[in-house]
Amino acid sequence: MAAGSNHAVRPLADLGAKESRQERSRIEMSGVTRRFASPTGKLFTALRDVNFIVEPGQFCAVVGPTGCGKSTTLGLVAGLDQPSAGTVHVGGQEVRGITSGISFMFQADALLPWKTVLGNVAMGPMFRGVSKQKAHASARDWLRRVGLAGFEDHHPHQLSGGMRKRASMAAALINEPSILLMDEPFGALDVQTKAIMSNELLGLWEELKPSVLFITHDLEEAVALADRVVVMTSRPGTIKGSYDIDLPRPRGAVQEIRFDPRFLELHHQIWESLKDEVERAYAGTAQASTTEGGK
Repeated sequence: MAAGSNHAVRPLADLGAKESRQERSRIEMSGVTRRFASPTGKLFTALRDVNFIVEPGQFCAVVGPTGCGKSTTLGLVAGLDQPSAGTVHVGGQEVRGITSGISFMFQADALLPWKTVLGNVAMGPMFRGVSKQKAHASARDWLRRVGLAGFEDHHPHQLSGGMRKRASMAAALINEPSILLMDEPFGALDVQTKAIMSNELLGLWEELKPSVLFITHDLEEAVALADRVVVMTSRPGTIKGSYDIDLPRPRGAVQEIRFDPRFLELHHQIWESLKDEVERAYAGTAQASTTEGGK
């Protein structure tokens, strides 16, 4: 493809499809509370009165201590769960079932071990009724885009951890989702591979511009990737603060932007808010362990 081809005039149908996808990509949580029953039947509150908005095409990272309801938030947006109180809207419509136009990327590999890499990536289009031939052609293109050309016929166990993440990313993006939900997708990777995958993600996101809700425990990762970082309190989780990340885009190499003075300033500011919640969550866990041990 010629270097200037990205600036070619796009057909009106393509522009209309892009605008329609953006309209479907606004996420709004209003007064959301989620309670669960423990094995003993006692109710506990995972989320309480959560309010926030992810605008179309925005990359929003959510940080908070373990157990604060970050993953529960993703499940509510996807329609895999329903709030005990409050509402979740996607694209202006209240979520009452599985939300369309969403792709989910988990920390654990979600690849089927008995299928080839090509078969795994092609599943999304085939489930939507695309012919096997067209789905495989699209999957080959996406595997090329994530650097896995030549590995189409391998099975997941034959790939490294980073290569499996690349395949998972291709499987998540092949349907060109309006919303991408990511639950600590790079948490299990080594530092170098994580940086490479972060760069790959930013490049593909810049191209497709889905709204992204990115869960992470790594504050550096959150600041390096996101337009906005949301800090959640220890359980019950609610929104403690929201920080706009005004680092310029495109950001280049993630591992280099971490030395930018503005990056360090933002990281310090957000950590001052986050560390109190991490300490509070740790203290609560320690107290619970002591209580259990004394019984």
